[in-house]
Amino acid sequence: MDFKRLLIFFVLTMAILLGWEKLYPQPENQPAAQQASSTSNAVSTGVGAEGALSKTEPVTVTTDTVKAVIDEKTGDLRQLTLTKYKATSDASKPFVLLDNGANGHQYIAQSVLLNRQGDYQFKNLIFTAPQKQYTLNGDKLDVRLTAAEQNGVQVSKIYTFTKGSYLIGLRYEIANHNAQPLQMDVAYRVLRDEKEPEGTGYFDHTYTGPVLYTPNGKFEKVAFKDLDSDYASGRDRADYQRKTNTGWIGMTQHYFMTTWILQPKEGSSVCGSNDDCKIDIRKRSDGLYSAGVRVPVKDIPANSSASFGISLYSGPQIYSVITKVADHLQMIKDYGKVSLFSSPLFWLLNWWHGLVQNWGWAIILLTLTVKAILFPLTHASYKSMAKMRAVAPRLQALKDQYGDDRMRMQQEMMSLYKKEKINPVGGCLPMLLQIPVFIGLYWALFASVELRGAPWIGWITDLGRQDPYYILPVLMALTMYLQTFMNPPPTDPMQAKMMKIMPVAFSVMFFFFPAGLVLYWLTNNILTLAQQWFINKRIERQAKLHRSLDA
Repeated sequence: MDFKRLLIFFVLTMAILLGWEKLYPQPENQPAAQQASSTSNAVSTGVGAEGALSKTEPVTVTTDTVKAVIDEKTGDLRQLTLTKYKATSDASKPFVLLDNGANGHQYIAQSVLLNRQGDYQFKNLIFTAPQKQYTLNGDKLDVRLTAAEQNGVQVSKIYTFTKGSYLIGLRYEIANHNAQPLQMDVAYRVLRDEKEPEGTGYFDHTYTGPVLYTPNGKFEKVAFKDLDSDYASGRDRADYQRKTNTGWIGMTQHYFMTTWILQPKEGSSVCGSNDDCKIDIRKRSDGLYSAGVRVPVKDIPANSSASFGISLYSGPQIYSVITKVADHLQMIKDYGKVSLFSSPLFWLLNWWHGLVQNWGWAIILLTLTVKAILFPLTHASYKSMAKMRAVAPRLQALKDQYGDDRMRMQQEMMSLYKKEKINPVGGCLPMLLQIPVFIGLYWALFASVELRGAPWIGWITDLGRQDPYYILPVLMALTMYLQTFMNPPPTDPMQAKMMKIMPVAFSVMFFFFPAGLVLYWLTNNILTLAQQWFINKRIERQAKLHRSLDA
C-alpha cells in the first residue's frame, strides 16, 4: 500500500507537469500551401487594411537595453534585440525578440493610419529619417520619421526610447493644411508567425500567441489554431472580447512579450471613456498572425495640427517592471489552472529576493517557507509511512505465514493495523493535497524570467539554464534514491525493484530542467529526507518501548 501511495504521488505530480501539453494543446502548424491560400478566405476585420510587408530599410537605434531596427519607409518596428539577455541556444549572442524575417522568423510591431471605412488613409505613405543610426546618450531619445505632404496633410511618426526601459513610446504628429476637418483612425498591431521561440523543448514548452486584457473579458489567450479555423472558414468566431475602453493587447511567449498599452499605469486611456477601441485578432493572407487594436482619433480641424500616441512594451516579463507599466499586465505571466497557487508563491519568492538579493537563496527560502506551511500535512503523511516502515518486518512475517491464504492474511494485517493504530491509507490524502501547491510552485519558477541570467553560487551562473555540470540533477537523483530507504519496503519483490528504478526514471527529466527548478526540487527533497529521518527514528523508539513493555 505504501509503494502504491508513493507511486501515486510521483505519477500524479509528473503526469500534471508533463501532461500540460495535453491540457493546453498548442495549435498544429498548417502547411505552407494552405497558409498561402487565396485572400478570398480572409476574415473581415475591424482593424482595417493589412498590406504586404516590404523589405526593411533599416534605421538602427541603440540604447543601454535594446538595439532596435525601424523600417524607414513604413515606420514599423522590425527588429528588437534585448542586449542584456543571452540567446537561448547560443549564450554568446544577445537575445532577439522582434525579428524581420532575415533569420527565418517574423515578429514585428506595426502602426498604420486608416480612414473611417478601414482602408489606408494615405496611399503609398513613405517616411524618411534624417539619419540611419541613433544612439541613446541621455535619458531619452526621439527618432522622428517624416513623410512628404500628401493631399494637404503632413504626417510624422516619432519613436521615443528611454534609458533602462523596454517601454517604447510611439507618437503621431499630423498637420492638416486643408480647409476641411480630417477624420481618421489608427491601428496598432503586433504581427508574428507561428514559429516556436528559439530553444523550445518538450520540458520547457509554454503558450505562444496572442493575448489581451479588457475589463469585460479579463485576461484572454487566442490560440493560433482558432485563428486558423477562422481563416479557413472565412468567419470571425474566435472567442475574445471585441471592444474595450482600456487594457492591453499583443503577443506573448516564454519569458517575453510585446504588447500595446491602451492605458498606462495612472494614465488616461487612448480609447476615451466608451468602448471605442476595436480589437481584432486574426490570421492574415500572408500566413502571419495579427493581434491589433483600432483606436479612434479626434477630428483634426482645418489648418491645424494634432498629436496622439501610445506605448509599446517589448521585453521581459519582469514582475517588478510590468506591474508599473499597466494595470493587470502581470497576468501575462500565465500560470494556467494553478494560478491560484502560483501567483502568491511568486509574490513570496519576489519578497524573499528583495531581502537577500539573490534568486538562488530566494528559491531555497521560499521552499523552506512552503515546507513550514505544509508541515501539518507532511507530518501526518510521513508519520503514517514511518509506522508502516516500523511494522514492515511483522507484515513480511504475516505474508510468509499466510502467503497461500490471502483472506486470512488480510484479516491479520487489519488486526495489526488496528493494534498499532495505523491507517494504511493515512498518508495518501495529505500527499494529494500537496500536489496543487507543488505544481503551482513549479510554474511560478518556470515562468519567472527573473531567473534567466541570474547567478546563485559557484558554477551556477544562470538559474534559467541547465546546470552546466549536471551537479544539481545528480544530487537530485541521489536524494530521490535515499528516500526509498526512508519508506517502508514493499513486500512484493517486483515492487521493491521498481522502487529502486523510480528515482532514476524520474531524475532523467531534471537534467533538462533549468537550474532554478532543480534547486527547488533538491531543497525540497533534502528537507523531506531530514523530516522523514527524524519521524522514523522517533517511531522506531516508540515501537521498541512498546515491545519492551509488552515483554
